[in-house]
Amino acid sequence: MIYLIKHFHVLSRHYCRQGSTSQKPCFKLATCNPNTANQNIHAYGAILIASLSLLMIMIYNCSDQVLATREKRQAKSREAAARHAKETTHARERWKTARDAAKNPKMGLTAQLSQTFSRMTSKKETPAKASGKSKEKKKGPSKIGQAPKGKQLHTQSQIFKYAYGQIEKEKAMEQNNQNLTFSGVISMAQDTEIKSRPVIEVAFKDLTLTLKGKHKQILRSVSGKIMPGRVSAVMGPSGAGKTTFLSALAGKTTGCTRTGLILINGRNESINTYKKITGFVPQDDVVHGNLTVEENLRFSARCRLSAYMPKAEKVLIIERVIESLGLQHVRDSLVGTVEKRGISGGQRKRVNVGVEMVMEPSLLILDEPTTGLDSASSQLLLRALRREALEGVNICMVVHQPSYTMYKMFDDMILLAKGGLTAYHGSVKKIEEYFAGIGIMVPDRVNPPDHYIDVLEGIVKPNSDITIEQLPVRWMLHNGYPVPHDMLKLCDGLPSSSGSAGQGDSTDNSFSNDLWQDVKTNVEIQKDQLQDNYSNSQDNSNRVTPTVGRQYRYFMGRIGKQRLREARLQALDLLILLVAGACLGTLAKVNDETISSLGYTYTIIAVSLLCKISALRSFSVDKLQYWRESAAGISSLAHFMAKDTMDHLNTIIKPLVYLSMFYFFNNPRSSFEDNYIVLVCLVYCVTGMAYVFAILYSASAAQLMSVLVPVVLTLIANQDRDSIVLKYLGSFCYPKWTLEAFVLSNAQRYSGVWVVTRCSSLSQYGYDLSDWVLCLIVLVLMGVICRFIAYFCMVTFKKQ
Repeated sequence: MIYLIKHFHVLSRHYCRQGSTSQKPCFKLATCNPNTANQNIHAYGAILIASLSLLMIMIYNCSDQVLATREKRQAKSREAAARHAKETTHARERWKTARDAAKNPKMGLTAQLSQTFSRMTSKKETPAKASGKSKEKKKGPSKIGQAPKGKQLHTQSQIFKYAYGQIEKEKAMEQNNQNLTFSGVISMAQDTEIKSRPVIEVAFKDLTLTLKGKHKQILRSVSGKIMPGRVSAVMGPSGAGKTTFLSALAGKTTGCTRTGLILINGRNESINTYKKITGFVPQDDVVHGNLTVEENLRFSARCRLSAYMPKAEKVLIIERVIESLGLQHVRDSLVGTVEKRGISGGQRKRVNVGVEMVMEPSLLILDEPTTGLDSASSQLLLRALRREALEGVNICMVVHQPSYTMYKMFDDMILLAKGGLTAYHGSVKKIEEYFAGIGIMVPDRVNPPDHYIDVLEGIVKPNSDITIEQLPVRWMLHNGYPVPHDMLKLCDGLPSSSGSAGQGDSTDNSFSNDLWQDVKTNVEIQKDQLQDNYSNSQDNSNRVTPTVGRQYRYFMGRIGKQRLREARLQALDLLILLVAGACLGTLAKVNDETISSLGYTYTIIAVSLLCKISALRSFSVDKLQYWRESAAGISSLAHFMAKDTMDHLNTIIKPLVYLSMFYFFNNPRSSFEDNYIVLVCLVYCVTGMAYVFAILYSASAAQLMSVLVPVVLTLIANQDRDSIVLKYLGSFCYPKWTLEAFVLSNAQRYSGVWVVTRCSSLSQYGYDLSDWVLCLIVLVLMGVICRFIAYFCMVTFKKQ
């Protein structure tokens, strides 16, 4: 036995000496130690550190330059198109003036002098302008801003010229006839039929909403109608149910029991059947802060307008909305986030409204769009909404304390009293007459809506014998609506009595009963939410939006711009990976005597932690934006697939960056390619797990899970293999398969007598040299399964 051991050591030293001298010569810039096959290649690592650091510095400082240059070129094209459109319009006006003057034979001396002076002025103009005017005279007025017949507008310059030409023509003709709509002006200029939007009329009869479990009525016996082509304002004191009323009209109320009817165009059907032509503006400004104003509007128009609409018409719609909302001077500015300031709050509010306006809705519901705006901005927004109403759009909005000028710009007013009851619903022109008829007069120099809200709030007492509680009853009697049974006593002027005051003793008010009722309520709310997320209603809007493939392409373009603007953050992630690779490669050395798994264990934890935290940003940052877009009908599958596709770039680059340091400082026997393949599979797996954390949990909880899970799973995977339970659990831990793949990639590089010394190490952990491909397949399957789970959770737990 002693002889065999001595003979084995002699053979091993002889094989090592031959492998290190004859079979594997040293590379340049590397050193070879005696009696080993490994080479000291730290010099290559230093070169890579310098080159990659230089590359990341360039990315960090020039990340946004590509988009900035592209935006400057587009801005120049737009400015040239706008200038061309204005010059063409002025030339057309002068041509019309000259034509009218030529038709009038009785021209006075003043007119002749003025005509002569205009001819002298025109001779001094540039040849380009003169040639443009001569061409305009030949064409006549109907050709200005019109798309060439039989041709498609391909270049960006042609599209902008067409869009701005149409807008200038609309402005000119709107001044001549204020009753014409924008669409009517365009259609009349093109000698075609007037283009109108589908009409949506919403009527509600005895609408009542009751919270499940609590049996509290938050909206009660509301009847009325909102009409197309009119702007309706919903007002009332705090807690009157204004937002709840709008949510009920938009079909977004969950966790409530609804009674009464909501009729769409006289038919009892869900408003969700008209989702593609219904716009809902939330109270919060849910827009993408790392996109410009124009990019936010363009994405909404691309995904929600008709798929058959030409690109030039979509650009015209976007330009018209930007012009009407007064966003022309900030169109290329970032909206801004909490960390990075962008446009002002009022401009952000108008962008929030413009995201819905660009999809040309037939029904537009706005929740407090003027909150936080000054008087000038509020009037600008309301004028833009009135232009939409002229095209037949049904607009309903919640407002707080409008000025007298804004108050007069509304067509209808809905006043809600406390308890969700209607105090008035009708024309603004008749509201003062109605309240004066019941003894409520508006004092001099007092804004009428402020006075009515003060009365409903109880701050100002009515000047008549009527009480605040009787106002909803008076309105019901005035219109012939049925009065609820418990409010009949108010018809005689008697004070309201609480008939259920003495019934509280018969109910069980114990803690266990309250807890059980709360649990039941939460379960019912979650059930309603799930049913609403998976409900497939019939589409009656007759609008064919882009397919999932086209929306996927639009998402890819948007996410690409966002990632370019976040390149500094990406460069920081890569820098951390570089430092981690250099540190872990230096601390955990691998030699020929042992296949040390310590360095690879550190690698699994470090790469998992860093890649998971960076992958969380894909879905945790813009949850609110996704909920708004999915509620509007934009494809969730396109959203998920585009983000996952963009993250594949990190799946390819990050292992390369980490290995560029770890491999040259650790000097493993396995090849660079084998280590890279294992790391790619690892990053793909942990990225899918990060998606699940980001979608299910809040940002802070998701980060905590991303830190704890790699450590816990690594500890479970490295426990004693004699325990059947731990061995079974370890099979579901990705660190177990990753570590096995790393060890096998090293063991496969040993040959000859070295295989004999490695067999005991491999058998101790239960590894088989033929399982290397199996480990990679398991990691990829885990990543795919995690992505399916993440997509299911994203669709299931989205909020309306």
